[in-house]
Amino acid sequence: MNFKYPLIIFLIFICLVTGAPDQPEAGIVTDRLGRKVYMPADPKRVIALAPSVTEIIFALKQEKRLKGVTRFSDFPEEAAKYPKVGSYVHLDLEKIVSLKPDCCIAIKDGNPKKVIDKLESLKIPVYAVDPRSLDSVMETFLEIGMLLDAEKKAKNLVQSMRSRIENVKSRVAKSLKRPRVFFQIGISPTVSAGTDTFIHQLIILAGGENLAKGPRPYPRYSQEQVLAFSPEVFIITSMARGKIFENVKAKWSRWSDMPAVKNNRIYIVDSNLFDRPTPRLVDGLELLARLIHPELFQEEAP
Repeated sequence: MNFKYPLIIFLIFICLVTGAPDQPEAGIVTDRLGRKVYMPADPKRVIALAPSVTEIIFALKQEKRLKGVTRFSDFPEEAAKYPKVGSYVHLDLEKIVSLKPDCCIAIKDGNPKKVIDKLESLKIPVYAVDPRSLDSVMETFLEIGMLLDAEKKAKNLVQSMRSRIENVKSRVAKSLKRPRVFFQIGISPTVSAGTDTFIHQLIILAGGENLAKGPRPYPRYSQEQVLAFSPEVFIITSMARGKIFENVKAKWSRWSDMPAVKNNRIYIVDSNLFDRPTPRLVDGLELLARLIHPELFQEEAP
């Protein structure tokens, strides 16, 4: 008896019932603004409305979907080649619309709500993420991975990040000392990072004491106040202003009684490792841990 044709019919029936495997479906999702957003299946034309979103899309290997980015999307280098839609706080609505996106991915507390509302009125879906801590950054990877059919890559990325974070935590747990850290992010006036910031969380995880901890996210300090803190580790962030920050380092280095100066522990670091909610936050954590506790990372050069 020939079972060939009944078997083919059965397989066709199974495919019709179950559908193709691992294919995303269009539907209603709830974003971090609590809005119900209709997201298309497998969007081919995506606009990232913040540099951090651009980085995450590249980290997920989904840059083929990108059709527009914001002005300061500079990592990786290829990101600079994409059409610009303004800065994330001053979006160019006309440019966004001209790129005919299937959807946009926004930042909850960064992008102007009136532009988001206008895009929605033009039937352009906008999904807002809200990365505020290392945990919520990793949740953001999973959300964007779900939207862009890259869930497996997102899960692997998050697993790697968690492993690296745990490695830092286990190392710094070996030390009973928490060096006093001053983290300078502004020059005139001197600005640091309070408790409700990525920088504070990274300093704590790296085994340091944040001298600027407190309710104000970005407190200002006089020179006298900073010296009174007597920091043991002094971190200065730099973007594209290397010479200016070298001058800042030289200024603080004149105070020879400061423990950070005595022990040659004033460092200049890349600001994007600490203030962008991207996978590079873990790079920033590992760097901070090596600078704060070099004795625990002697086999690794900072």
